[in-house]
Amino acid sequence: MFWLAVLAAVLVFGFYLVGRVRESIREKGPTSSDLLSNFREMHGKGVLADEEFRTIKSKLAGRIQDELKENGEKG
Repeated sequence: MFWLAVLAAVLVFGFYLVGRVRESIREKGPTSSDLLSNFREMHGKGVLADEEFRTIKSKLAGRIQDELKENGEKG
């Protein structure tokens, strides 16, 4: 019974730790909106072709919607 309690405590701590690590990783990277702004600027300068920019924009659109949902915003 004692070892079962210890195992449960270790599992709870492990889930907590994994959640904190994922949150810190998510906070460190640029948001999808930031990435889209950078790619839009590159497209404006001619670094990206129209087709490349459309592909990037369509892939980031889903991520932006997910980020808005996570933050409780409507979009």
